[in-house]
Amino acid sequence: MVIPLVQVFRDGRVESVHFGSRVVLAPDGTLLEARGEVDEPGYPRSTAKLMQAAGMVRLGLDLPPDLLALAAASHSAEEFHLAGAAQILGDAGLSEDDLRCPAHLPHDPVLRDQWLADRRAPRRLAHCCSGKHSAMLATAKRNGWPTAGYLDPAHPLQTRLAATVAELAGEPVAHTAVDGCGAPLFAISLHGLATAVQRVATAPPGTPEHRVAEAMRKHPEMVAGPNRDVTQLMTAVPGLIAKDGAEAVQIAVLPDGTTVAVKIADGADRARMPAALAALRRVAPEYDWDDVVQRCPRLATPNMVGL
Repeated sequence: MVIPLVQVFRDGRVESVHFGSRVVLAPDGTLLEARGEVDEPGYPRSTAKLMQAAGMVRLGLDLPPDLLALAAASHSAEEFHLAGAAQILGDAGLSEDDLRCPAHLPHDPVLRDQWLADRRAPRRLAHCCSGKHSAMLATAKRNGWPTAGYLDPAHPLQTRLAATVAELAGEPVAHTAVDGCGAPLFAISLHGLATAVQRVATAPPGTPEHRVAEAMRKHPEMVAGPNRDVTQLMTAVPGLIAKDGAEAVQIAVLPDGTTVAVKIADGADRARMPAALAALRRVAPEYDWDDVVQRCPRLATPNMVGL
Protein backbone atom coordinates (compact mmCIF):
# COMPACT_ATOMS: atom_id res chain seq x y z
CA MET A 1 0.00 0.00 0.00
CA VAL A 2 1.34 3.44 -0.89
CA ILE A 3 1.65 6.02 1.87
CA PRO A 4 1.36 9.84 2.11
CA LEU A 5 4.66 11.45 1.09
CA VAL A 6 3.80 15.07 0.30
CA GLN A 7 1.12 17.45 1.55
CA VAL A 8 0.01 20.61 -0.25
CA PHE A 9 -1.21 23.44 1.97
CA ARG A 10 -3.42 26.46 1.33
CA ASP A 11 -3.89 29.02 4.08
CA GLY A 12 -2.68 26.55 6.69
CA ARG A 13 -4.97 23.70 5.65
CA VAL A 14 -4.09 20.56 3.73
CA GLU A 15 -5.55 20.89 0.23
CA SER A 16 -3.96 17.90 -1.52
CA VAL A 17 -1.90 14.82 -0.65
CA HIS A 18 0.47 12.87 -2.88
CA PHE A 19 0.94 9.20 -2.02
CA GLY A 20 3.84 7.02 -3.02
CA SER A 21 6.70 4.80 -1.94
CA ARG A 22 10.21 5.55 -0.68
CA VAL A 23 13.38 3.61 0.11
CA VAL A 24 16.36 4.94 2.04
CA LEU A 25 19.59 2.95 2.24
CA ALA A 26 22.50 3.51 4.62
CA PRO A 27 25.96 3.71 3.03
CA ASP A 28 26.43 -0.03 3.63
CA GLY A 29 23.12 -0.88 1.93
CA THR A 30 21.17 -1.41 5.14
CA LEU A 31 17.52 -0.38 4.94
CA LEU A 32 16.87 2.82 6.87
CA GLU A 33 13.37 3.32 5.46
CA ALA A 34 11.07 1.19 3.33
CA ARG A 35 7.62 2.71 3.05
CA GLY A 36 4.94 1.84 0.55
CA GLU A 37 5.25 -0.64 -2.30
CA VAL A 38 9.02 -0.94 -2.30
CA ASP A 39 9.28 -4.57 -3.38
CA GLU A 40 6.73 -4.52 -6.19
CA PRO A 41 8.12 -4.25 -9.74
CA GLY A 42 7.81 -0.82 -11.27
CA TYR A 43 9.37 1.27 -14.01
CA PRO A 44 12.45 3.27 -13.01
CA ARG A 45 12.09 5.37 -16.16
CA SER A 46 15.10 7.63 -16.74
CA THR A 47 16.72 6.85 -13.39
CA ALA A 48 17.75 3.60 -15.10
CA LYS A 49 20.15 5.60 -17.26
CA LEU A 50 22.85 5.31 -14.60
CA MET A 51 22.82 1.52 -14.95
CA GLN A 52 22.47 1.63 -18.73
CA ALA A 53 25.43 3.99 -19.03
CA ALA A 54 27.50 1.72 -16.79
CA GLY A 55 26.52 -1.23 -18.94
CA MET A 56 27.64 0.60 -22.07
CA VAL A 57 31.02 1.43 -20.51
CA ARG A 58 31.38 -2.26 -19.67
CA LEU A 59 30.83 -2.92 -23.37
CA GLY A 60 33.65 -0.61 -24.39
CA LEU A 61 31.98 2.81 -24.69
CA ASP A 62 34.79 5.30 -24.11
CA LEU A 63 33.63 8.89 -23.76
CA PRO A 64 35.10 11.93 -22.00
CA PRO A 65 33.38 12.68 -18.68
CA ASP A 66 31.09 15.40 -19.99
CA LEU A 67 29.75 13.21 -22.78
CA LEU A 68 29.47 10.19 -20.48
CA ALA A 69 27.33 12.31 -18.16
CA LEU A 70 25.20 13.16 -21.20
CA ALA A 71 24.78 9.44 -21.90
CA ALA A 72 23.10 9.18 -18.47
CA ALA A 73 21.11 12.38 -18.88
CA SER A 74 17.58 13.59 -19.44
CA HIS A 75 18.82 16.83 -20.86
CA SER A 76 17.03 20.12 -21.49
CA ALA A 77 18.27 20.57 -25.08
CA GLU A 78 20.62 23.43 -24.35
CA GLU A 79 22.94 24.03 -27.30
CA PHE A 80 25.80 22.28 -25.47
CA HIS A 81 23.57 19.21 -25.01
CA LEU A 82 22.80 19.10 -28.73
CA ALA A 83 26.46 19.55 -29.60
CA GLY A 84 27.48 16.79 -27.19
CA ALA A 85 25.05 14.25 -28.59
CA ALA A 86 26.11 15.18 -32.13
CA GLN A 87 29.75 14.65 -31.14
CA ILE A 88 29.04 11.17 -29.76
CA LEU A 89 27.37 10.28 -33.05
CA GLY A 90 29.97 11.93 -35.26
CA ASP A 91 32.90 10.26 -33.51
CA ALA A 92 31.21 6.91 -34.19
CA GLY A 93 30.67 7.74 -37.86
CA LEU A 94 26.93 8.22 -37.34
CA SER A 95 24.48 11.11 -37.58
CA GLU A 96 21.20 12.38 -36.16
CA ASP A 97 19.40 10.37 -38.84
CA ASP A 98 20.52 7.17 -37.09
CA LEU A 99 18.69 8.10 -33.88
CA ARG A 100 15.37 6.37 -33.30
CA CYS A 101 14.16 8.53 -30.41
CA PRO A 102 11.27 10.77 -31.52
CA ALA A 103 11.83 14.30 -32.75
CA HIS A 104 10.98 16.67 -29.89
CA LEU A 105 11.07 20.26 -28.83
CA PRO A 106 13.29 20.99 -25.80
CA HIS A 107 12.29 19.59 -22.43
CA ASP A 108 12.99 22.94 -20.75
CA PRO A 109 9.85 25.12 -21.12
CA VAL A 110 11.84 28.34 -21.57
CA LEU A 111 13.89 26.78 -24.35
CA ARG A 112 10.77 25.24 -25.86
CA ASP A 113 9.06 28.62 -26.03
CA GLN A 114 12.14 30.12 -27.63
CA TRP A 115 12.27 27.37 -30.25
CA LEU A 116 8.61 27.97 -31.05
CA ALA A 117 9.19 31.71 -31.28
CA ASP A 118 12.12 31.08 -33.62
CA ARG A 119 10.03 28.58 -35.61
CA ARG A 120 12.58 25.84 -35.06
CA ALA A 121 11.29 22.38 -35.86
CA PRO A 122 11.43 19.43 -33.44
CA ARG A 123 14.63 17.41 -33.70
CA ARG A 124 15.71 13.97 -32.58
CA LEU A 125 18.79 15.57 -31.00
CA ALA A 126 16.48 17.77 -28.92
CA HIS A 127 14.81 14.75 -27.32
CA CYS A 128 15.83 14.59 -23.66
CA CYS A 129 17.15 11.05 -24.18
CA SER A 130 19.28 11.74 -27.26
CA GLY A 131 22.48 11.44 -25.23
CA LYS A 132 21.55 7.91 -24.18
CA HIS A 133 20.50 6.98 -27.70
CA SER A 134 23.68 8.39 -29.20
CA ALA A 135 25.73 6.38 -26.70
CA MET A 136 23.71 3.24 -27.48
CA LEU A 137 24.43 3.64 -31.18
CA ALA A 138 28.13 4.27 -30.51
CA THR A 139 28.29 1.18 -28.28
CA ALA A 140 26.62 -0.97 -30.92
CA LYS A 141 29.02 0.34 -33.56
CA ARG A 142 32.04 -0.33 -31.34
CA ASN A 143 30.98 -3.94 -30.85
CA GLY A 144 30.21 -4.57 -34.50
CA TRP A 145 26.50 -4.95 -33.86
CA PRO A 146 23.85 -3.56 -36.22
CA THR A 147 22.89 0.03 -35.51
CA ALA A 148 19.55 -0.53 -37.20
CA GLY A 149 17.19 -2.07 -34.67
CA TYR A 150 19.33 -1.01 -31.71
CA LEU A 151 16.15 -0.48 -29.65
CA ASP A 152 14.86 -4.02 -30.15
CA PRO A 153 14.85 -5.80 -26.76
CA ALA A 154 16.43 -8.78 -28.54
CA HIS A 155 19.32 -6.69 -29.90
CA PRO A 156 22.62 -7.82 -28.32
CA LEU A 157 23.12 -4.36 -26.83
CA GLN A 158 19.76 -4.41 -25.07
CA THR A 159 20.07 -7.97 -23.76
CA ARG A 160 23.38 -7.02 -22.16
CA LEU A 161 22.00 -3.81 -20.69
CA ALA A 162 19.10 -5.76 -19.20
CA ALA A 163 21.61 -8.12 -17.59
CA THR A 164 23.53 -5.16 -16.16
CA VAL A 165 20.36 -3.65 -14.66
CA ALA A 166 19.43 -6.99 -13.08
CA GLU A 167 22.93 -7.51 -11.68
CA LEU A 168 23.15 -4.05 -10.13
CA ALA A 169 19.60 -4.23 -8.74
CA GLY A 170 20.22 -7.66 -7.26
CA GLU A 171 17.00 -9.00 -8.73
CA PRO A 172 15.73 -10.19 -12.12
CA VAL A 173 14.03 -7.82 -14.53
CA ALA A 174 10.33 -8.48 -13.96
CA HIS A 175 9.11 -7.16 -17.29
CA THR A 176 10.41 -5.32 -20.34
CA ALA A 177 8.29 -2.46 -21.67
CA VAL A 178 8.98 0.49 -23.97
CA ASP A 179 10.05 3.81 -22.50
CA GLY A 180 8.80 7.13 -23.84
CA CYS A 181 11.92 7.47 -25.98
CA GLY A 182 11.41 4.06 -27.59
CA ALA A 183 14.16 2.26 -25.68
CA PRO A 184 13.49 -0.91 -23.69
CA LEU A 185 12.38 -0.21 -20.13
CA PHE A 186 13.27 -2.79 -17.50
CA ALA A 187 10.92 -3.17 -14.53
CA ILE A 188 12.54 -3.59 -11.11
CA SER A 189 11.43 -2.82 -7.57
CA LEU A 190 12.06 0.52 -5.87
CA HIS A 191 14.34 -1.30 -3.42
CA GLY A 192 16.19 -2.77 -6.40
CA LEU A 193 16.50 0.68 -7.96
CA ALA A 194 17.98 2.12 -4.76
CA THR A 195 20.43 -0.78 -4.58
CA ALA A 196 21.44 -0.34 -8.21
CA VAL A 197 22.09 3.40 -8.09
CA GLN A 198 23.95 3.03 -4.80
CA ARG A 199 26.22 0.42 -6.39
CA VAL A 200 26.94 2.78 -9.27
CA ALA A 201 27.58 5.75 -6.98
CA THR A 202 29.86 3.88 -4.56
CA ALA A 203 31.76 1.68 -7.01
CA PRO A 204 35.55 1.63 -6.61
CA PRO A 205 37.77 3.72 -8.88
CA GLY A 206 38.60 2.15 -12.20
CA THR A 207 35.24 0.44 -12.62
CA PRO A 208 32.72 1.37 -15.31
CA GLU A 209 30.22 2.28 -12.61
CA HIS A 210 32.66 4.69 -10.98
CA ARG A 211 33.35 6.35 -14.31
CA VAL A 212 29.65 7.04 -14.77
CA ALA A 213 29.21 8.33 -11.22
CA GLU A 214 32.22 10.64 -11.43
CA ALA A 215 31.12 11.96 -14.83
CA MET A 216 27.74 12.91 -13.39
CA ARG A 217 29.30 14.51 -10.31
CA LYS A 218 31.71 16.58 -12.38
CA HIS A 219 29.17 17.61 -15.01
CA PRO A 220 25.75 18.13 -13.38
CA GLU A 221 24.90 20.59 -16.15
CA MET A 222 24.93 17.70 -18.61
CA VAL A 223 22.65 15.51 -16.47
CA ALA A 224 19.68 17.87 -16.88
CA GLY A 225 20.27 21.59 -17.32
CA PRO A 226 20.85 24.83 -15.40
CA ASN A 227 17.10 25.41 -14.94
CA ARG A 228 16.39 21.88 -13.65
CA ASP A 229 16.12 20.82 -10.02
CA VAL A 230 18.48 17.82 -10.23
CA THR A 231 21.29 19.90 -11.71
CA GLN A 232 20.77 22.62 -9.12
CA LEU A 233 20.78 20.08 -6.27
CA MET A 234 23.97 18.40 -7.53
CA THR A 235 25.64 21.79 -7.90
CA ALA A 236 24.63 22.89 -4.40
CA VAL A 237 25.78 19.64 -2.76
CA PRO A 238 29.07 18.63 -4.41
CA GLY A 239 29.44 14.87 -4.68
CA LEU A 240 25.70 14.20 -4.58
CA ILE A 241 24.16 12.36 -7.53
CA ALA A 242 20.53 13.05 -8.42
CA LYS A 243 18.43 11.79 -11.30
CA ASP A 244 14.77 12.23 -12.13
CA GLY A 245 12.50 10.00 -14.16
CA ALA A 246 9.11 10.34 -15.78
CA GLU A 247 5.99 9.59 -13.73
CA ALA A 248 7.66 11.11 -10.66
CA VAL A 249 10.59 8.82 -9.97
CA GLN A 250 13.53 10.40 -8.14
CA ILE A 251 16.83 9.10 -6.82
CA ALA A 252 19.52 10.86 -4.82
CA VAL A 253 22.82 9.49 -3.50
CA LEU A 254 24.82 11.51 -0.97
CA PRO A 255 28.62 11.54 -1.15
CA ASP A 256 28.82 8.95 1.65
CA GLY A 257 26.54 6.57 -0.28
CA THR A 258 23.30 7.19 1.61
CA THR A 259 20.62 6.62 -1.03
CA VAL A 260 17.03 7.77 -1.46
CA ALA A 261 14.63 6.41 -4.09
CA VAL A 262 11.09 7.78 -4.50
CA LYS A 263 8.08 6.93 -6.65
CA ILE A 264 5.00 9.16 -6.46
CA ALA A 265 1.96 6.99 -7.10
CA ASP A 266 -0.03 9.48 -9.17
CA GLY A 267 2.98 10.43 -11.29
CA ALA A 268 2.86 14.08 -10.17
CA ASP A 269 6.25 15.57 -10.99
CA ARG A 270 5.86 18.36 -8.45
CA ALA A 271 5.95 15.87 -5.57
CA ARG A 272 9.08 13.82 -6.34
CA MET A 273 11.69 16.29 -5.09
CA PRO A 274 9.86 17.33 -1.88
CA ALA A 275 9.51 13.63 -1.00
CA ALA A 276 13.21 13.03 -1.65
CA LEU A 277 14.33 16.15 0.22
CA ALA A 278 12.26 15.19 3.27
CA ALA A 279 14.23 11.97 3.53
CA LEU A 280 17.56 13.71 2.91
CA ARG A 281 16.82 16.19 5.71
CA ARG A 282 16.27 13.32 8.17
CA VAL A 283 19.22 11.12 7.25
CA ALA A 284 21.75 13.93 6.66
CA PRO A 285 21.05 16.74 9.15
CA GLU A 286 24.67 17.87 8.88
CA TYR A 287 23.74 19.63 5.62
CA ASP A 288 22.00 22.99 5.74
CA TRP A 289 19.08 21.97 3.54
CA ASP A 290 17.27 25.27 4.04
CA ASP A 291 20.28 27.03 2.56
CA VAL A 292 20.46 24.50 -0.29
CA VAL A 293 16.82 25.13 -1.18
CA GLN A 294 17.26 28.89 -0.91
CA ARG A 295 20.18 28.76 -3.36
CA CYS A 296 18.33 26.52 -5.82
CA PRO A 297 15.18 28.15 -7.21
CA ARG A 298 13.92 24.92 -8.76
CA LEU A 299 13.99 23.18 -5.39
CA ALA A 300 11.62 25.70 -3.83
CA THR A 301 8.13 24.22 -3.55
CA PRO A 302 5.89 26.80 -1.85
CA ASN A 303 3.02 25.35 0.16
CA MET A 304 4.36 21.79 -0.26
CA VAL A 305 5.73 19.72 2.63
CA GLY A 306 7.48 16.38 2.27
CA LEU A 307 6.65 13.84 4.95
